[in-house]
Amino acid sequence: MGDSGTILTSSDGTSWDNGTSGTTNHLYGVTYGNGTFMIVGDSGTIITSSDGTTWTSRTSGTSYGLLGVTYGNNTFVSVGFSGTILTSSDGTTWTSRTSGTTIHLQGVSYGNGTFVTVGLTGTVLTSSDGTSWDNRTSGTSENLQVVSYGNGLFVSVGDSGTKLTSPDGTTWTSRTSGRSKVGVTYGNSTFVAVGSSGNIVRSTDNGSTWDNATSPTANRLNGVNFGNDTFVAVGNSGNIVRSTDNGSSWDNATSPTANDLHGVGF
Repeated sequence: MGDSGTILTSSDGTSWDNGTSGTTNHLYGVTYGNGTFMIVGDSGTIITSSDGTTWTSRTSGTSYGLLGVTYGNNTFVSVGFSGTILTSSDGTTWTSRTSGTTIHLQGVSYGNGTFVTVGLTGTVLTSSDGTSWDNRTSGTSENLQVVSYGNGLFVSVGDSGTKLTSPDGTTWTSRTSGRSKVGVTYGNSTFVAVGSSGNIVRSTDNGSTWDNATSPTANRLNGVNFGNDTFVAVGNSGNIVRSTDNGSSWDNATSPTANDLHGVGF
C-alpha cells in the first residue's frame, strides 16, 4: 500500500492487482492479526479487511498521521506523529494511550511478550500490554525508522546505516553500519533490510553481520515482508521486487501503479 490510498494485492508476489481502499490519504503501515488486515496512514486513517479486497474505514479518534501498526497479545497497536499510540482489541474501537513523548514514532513490533516502538532521535519505548509504556536507551541519536521481531530478537534500522538488535527491547546492541534503511523483516532464518537507492542487505546470523544483496532497482525501497517462502519489498514509483531464494537474488515484479509504495503485509 502507499500514496493516495493505493492498495495492491497478490497471491504470489509476482502478479499484482489494484484494490479499492476507499481513501485518498497516504497509507504507511500494514499488519495482519486475528483474521484481519489492518492499514494505517495520514490523518488518523485506519482501514480493515478480512480478505485484503474489501476495506472498511474505522474511527481512530486522532487526526495525527499513523505510521506503524502491529498485532500481539490479542491487541492491535498503532503509532505515529507526536508520540501517538493507539490500541484496539478488535480493530474497530480504538483507545489513545500515553506514550510519554511527543517525538514521532515510526515503527512498532511485537515479540516475546513485549511491544516495541521506535522513532526519531533514537527513541525506543516498550510495553507488555500496549497500555503502559517505558522509555529505553537505544544508544543512538539517529532516527529509527522501523523495528521487526524474529528468532528471539528485535532488529531496528534507521538513518546513517543504523542497525540495532535486542533480545528484549530493553538492552540494545549496535551492529555494522551501511546505508540508511527504512524497512526490515524476518523469515526463513534470515533478516532482510531495505532502503535508499534500492539497497538490500541480509543477515543469517541473527542480525550480527549484514551482507549486500544484488538489487534490481535504484529506486528507494520503503518496506519489506516475508510470506509463502518469498521476500517482497516495495518502494518509490510503484517498484516491487521479490526473492524466492532467501533474499540472495531479487527480480522486479510488474506493478500496476506508479505511486510510491510504503509497506507490504502477508
